[in-house]
Amino acid sequence: MLRTEELKAYGARARALMPGVLVSVLVALAAQFVAEHYAAPAMLMALLFGIALNFLSEPGPTVDGIAFTARTVLRIGVAMLGARISVDLFLSLGWGLIALLVFGTAATILFGLAFARVFGRGPRFAVLTAGAVAICGASAAMAIAAVLPRDDRSERNLLFTVLGVTLLSTIAMILYPILTNALGFDDRVAGIFIGATVHDVAQVVGAGFSISEEAGETSTLVKLIRVSLLGPVVVLITLAWRNTATGDRGDAPPAIPGFLVGFLVFAGLNSAGLIPDWLGAVLARASGWALLAAIAAVGMKTDLRKVLQVGGGAIALIVGETLFLAALVLGGLYVLGIAG
Repeated sequence: MLRTEELKAYGARARALMPGVLVSVLVALAAQFVAEHYAAPAMLMALLFGIALNFLSEPGPTVDGIAFTARTVLRIGVAMLGARISVDLFLSLGWGLIALLVFGTAATILFGLAFARVFGRGPRFAVLTAGAVAICGASAAMAIAAVLPRDDRSERNLLFTVLGVTLLSTIAMILYPILTNALGFDDRVAGIFIGATVHDVAQVVGAGFSISEEAGETSTLVKLIRVSLLGPVVVLITLAWRNTATGDRGDAPPAIPGFLVGFLVFAGLNSAGLIPDWLGAVLARASGWALLAAIAAVGMKTDLRKVLQVGGGAIALIVGETLFLAALVLGGLYVLGIAG
């Protein structure tokens, strides 16, 4: 039983956090409203609305709650993503395509690490951007940022990455269906290409279903396979930063973050059939809202002027990673005989 003093302390903590959490949720609601009524990416809207409200992260009643949402609510949202993953889902596409997706993820991150040196960027920035491009856009960026060592540029780099992958996903949502049509892909192959290359889930769905029902369902399935790689990649990144001298400054992350354990537990429960469909849908929806509120809070915490300081090299890096992934997947589809 909790003692009276502990209950009072928890109550005081909740009251201190409430204003900032509520502001983050309201921004998420506004972003979702705009997304549903004007076909705009919800993540991008939450980010831009958050940036416009940057003054709320200055000392005042909302600062603690905004920080809590940007950090703790983010981790909860990433953990609940695991409820969308299962072994059956992973195996349904065949080993050849799974190998291509795994290889594409690893190769894109390695490409980012190598390409970053050309522009004088450190390995943390390279892993953050390349991981977001290779796996699942803004969600992956936030999960990876949560385990990387932190410094005074961490939030700026995260905000840039989320903004970059969201904008590139939106561009890809428009251009990739045109590209697949020009290449003569049928609906299934077009769906595979879109699911394997577009960064954010929402834009994958938009691009796929703009072609056909079959392309939309295929692209969504392939995208979820990429999402399932988030857990293993974050584990490897965590272990690499604990055991490798990178030359970057910052505190080492914990061995295995709690939110990642949650992700793997949810994925395991779903694979064992212990999460009913209705509960899985609730968890997926809750995860989406948690991540939306978290990115709104990240926007509020970051000064846009600092984001713009990343320079043209950072933009070239994330665009280069995007083009590399698209070219690699396209070549892989021909090598496997899926296309052509």
